[in-house]
Amino acid sequence: MKTLDYIALSLVVIGALNWGLIGFFNFDLVKFIFGQMTVWTRVIYSIVGICGLYALSYFGRIHNE
Repeated sequence: MKTLDYIALSLVVIGALNWGLIGFFNFDLVKFIFGQMTVWTRVIYSIVGICGLYALSYFGRIHNE
């Protein structure tokens, strides 16, 4: 489970950095690498979104520790 936590957290951080680039510089790194809404771009956005939802479970686990 700990490995999954690290993978999810890493992808959430990558997603946050991408949103920071969009906000500050109007530069979408995912779109730059994979293209304008290609299948791969949608897959990357979907995986990062799922990891973000999974990361919500960290709040419950922090409270339990």
